[in-house]
Amino acid sequence: MYTAETRRTTTNISKHVQVFINSCLRRILNIHWPDTIINNLLWERTNQLPAEEEIRKRRWKWIRHTLRKSSNCITRQTLTWNPEGKRKRERRKYTLRREIEADMKRINRNWKGLPRTGLDGE
Repeated sequence: MYTAETRRTTTNISKHVQVFINSCLRRILNIHWPDTIINNLLWERTNQLPAEEEIRKRRWKWIRHTLRKSSNCITRQTLTWNPEGKRKRERRKYTLRREIEADMKRINRNWKGLPRTGLDGE
């Protein structure tokens, strides 16, 4: 999950990552096929969070860190960067900004509230 906070996270990618993590945890706990357990119990035994939740936590931690930087810093400018150029028909260009806006929509926040609330723990 290295640099997962800046990458695109679709449900398909999240599922693949979660399946890999679950298989690794089952190997660590030496759980084989006949002795299966549900994922929630597996995460509880290993004190782990679901991969999607972990990535979301890391992303917001990175956003709070980036918002503390000066406004002329390149990493802070990436949050609001709007790339120019042609896109394929009916295809929106993926940007970190769109990913963050989707996260903000899920938790009912907006860009105006981010600098103040971005520094608070969540």
